[in-house]
Amino acid sequence: MSTTIAPPAPRHGIAPGPRTKPRTATAATGESATARWILIGIALAYLFLFLGLPLFVVFQEALKKGVGAYLHALREPELLHALRLTLLVAGIAVPLNVAFGIAAAWAITKGKVRGHTLLVALADLPLAVSPVIAGLTFMLLFGMQGWFGPWLKAHDIQIAFTVTAVVLATIFVTLPFVARELIPLMEEQGVTEEEAAVTLGASGWQVFRRVTLPNIRWGLLYGVVLCNARAMGEFGAVSVVSGRIRGQTTTLPLHIEILYNEYDFTAAFAASSLLAMLAVVTLAAKHLLERSHHAARARLIQEQQERQS
Repeated sequence: MSTTIAPPAPRHGIAPGPRTKPRTATAATGESATARWILIGIALAYLFLFLGLPLFVVFQEALKKGVGAYLHALREPELLHALRLTLLVAGIAVPLNVAFGIAAAWAITKGKVRGHTLLVALADLPLAVSPVIAGLTFMLLFGMQGWFGPWLKAHDIQIAFTVTAVVLATIFVTLPFVARELIPLMEEQGVTEEEAAVTLGASGWQVFRRVTLPNIRWGLLYGVVLCNARAMGEFGAVSVVSGRIRGQTTTLPLHIEILYNEYDFTAAFAASSLLAMLAVVTLAAKHLLERSHHAARARLIQEQQERQS
């Protein structure tokens, strides 16, 4: 006796229609593959127009008169001095802002000091103030006609139009970067591990070195990269306080502008290519740190899930 299988009964009186091939879509947002490729194309075109094309033009103009002229421009004493000064200023500003960022983030998230909201607002101030205004503020403080000008002159101390002024301006504009990377990270981590370490008899320095620092190392390095990039490329505040004295207080961005205004385009674009290469190295370091941070975070989450299971 043969068995027949009846078709499934229609739900709510509606017969099932023919099956159609589902549209390819992402699991997260549900957009089609076509829309996804359009968005990727727009993003790549935007990056090429505002990042790739300017970099290409810089190196093309730098090499326009040949490799010999390009290398000769890079060997100019004033350019080398500007490069050394740029690296020196970054080498002073970045460690100081790292120390401030760690101390501020610790006080706000771990110490819970009074007035921590005001401290966060003050740390964000350089992001809201124009660098040119910051430079003018330093001139009003330390210039010959400024608040401390007469006292500095009486003690034969000069800050305005010196390397000291360049360092102070750079410290100000790069102050928030490390702190702003560490504060949300340390808030998310909480104080459980530090309290456990103190309970086990660890000192304050041991808690910081063996518990806190390993947990924030990737965020700290990321903040250092951002701080260093801004320090090397700062123009506005440094332009005001340096006096643009060639061979003395001109950093690499200032030296590029001076050369361009003098219509020495080969030297200007050669110096620009050098600054661009420093920026590319910084971005590459940032990308590697991001990948390492995400990989370490994924391993930590996996270990926590394995412990819970």
